[in-house]
Amino acid sequence: MSSSDIFIGETIGTAVLILLGGGVCAAVTLKASKARNAGWLAIAFGWGFAVMTAVYISAPLSGAHLNPAVTLALAIKDGGWDNVPIYWGGQLLGAMIGATLVWVAYYGQFQAHLTDKEIVGEPTAKAVEAEEKGAGPVLGIFSTGPEIRNVVQNLATEIIGTVVLILAILTQGLNDKGNGLGVLGALITSFVVVAIGLSLGGPTGYAINPARDLGPRIVHALLPLPNKGGSDWSYAWIPVVGPLIGGAIAAGIYNVAFA
Repeated sequence: MSSSDIFIGETIGTAVLILLGGGVCAAVTLKASKARNAGWLAIAFGWGFAVMTAVYISAPLSGAHLNPAVTLALAIKDGGWDNVPIYWGGQLLGAMIGATLVWVAYYGQFQAHLTDKEIVGEPTAKAVEAEEKGAGPVLGIFSTGPEIRNVVQNLATEIIGTVVLILAILTQGLNDKGNGLGVLGALITSFVVVAIGLSLGGPTGYAINPARDLGPRIVHALLPLPNKGGSDWSYAWIPVVGPLIGGAIAAGIYNVAFA
């Protein structure tokens, strides 16, 4: 794979991942959406299918890492570090593009949700608490946040979830060359993402992907959304550092136990 193929593949794939994953969050959250209040099950399956779609689209070009933690784990596993910055750059750019497209697709719903007095005029106690911590009423569409703010627990949750994801990819999902997800691996990985969401997503919203959280959080900070609140930058390092630690741990486990 050439550097340009890797960058283009990761940009397109991650954009599709965030468009569909962030899209289901918007569909469930925003006022005037037909899917409003569809619930956590819809979100978990939406993200799983988003992973599957994005992998099938991008795998021929880049191997479909779509996640800096996956790229890091494969570099540790194989000792190949040359293309890591290219993968990471494409993933972050793609995540920002995908988040922007969610805003475009749901533009009217964002406006209705954020300017309606029913939504922002009489906020709930939880909304007030979130606002005090810098989290706006739609930040959860773009990035993750904890239900209970505890640095050790939040970091541990992201590490654990990412270890499960990366071990599944390394043991079940790689293509013949071992440099990305194969056809069957895409299906396996998508269901693993659903499983992580259902079982481990409750505490933090299961970022398990630094680009998935950081790129859309940057877009949230930049977009001209009315009454959007802050982007919760004090928490933002956890869904970046946690998955990277988890990816490194998973690669170490794989090299010791499976290689």
